[in-house]
Amino acid sequence: MSSARVFIQTHDFDLQQEVAALHAGDCRVGAVCTFVGTVRDRNHGSDVSSMELEHYPGMTEKAIEAMIDDAHRRFDILGARVVHRIGMLEPPDRIMMVAVVSAHRGQSFQACEFLMDYLKTQAPFWKKERTPEGARWVDARVADDAALARWGIDAPNA
Repeated sequence: MSSARVFIQTHDFDLQQEVAALHAGDCRVGAVCTFVGTVRDRNHGSDVSSMELEHYPGMTEKAIEAMIDDAHRRFDILGARVVHRIGMLEPPDRIMMVAVVSAHRGQSFQACEFLMDYLKTQAPFWKKERTPEGARWVDARVADDAALARWGIDAPNA
């Protein structure tokens, strides 16, 4: 399997290629779970024309690597891969992808959901939406904190 696990990039990604690189012919893999997030055209009752994503290079990758390490400790998975885009995106551009491989589907599903909950609250990304009312930063949501809390992690952001 490919040793690279985290990719922060401006360009789009190919889901099939990313999963193939993660799987890499490993015959132990019996399950692949993926999640792809896209830019929505509405949020909080307003039209969204674009979203700009920023991060701290080095810090962001390190934080996501730690999340993947935690997923390996919690779940019986063989690998995980996170691709997250930065820069200016428009609806319905892909923002990010989480892919997890394991011998059995349950572990892949759980680890993928865990990583998504972790990414939504703990990954150091900043999002700014452009709306007819002007630009606005996207705040953390209490629901995202609650999702993370069910994994035994109390790290409120909202």
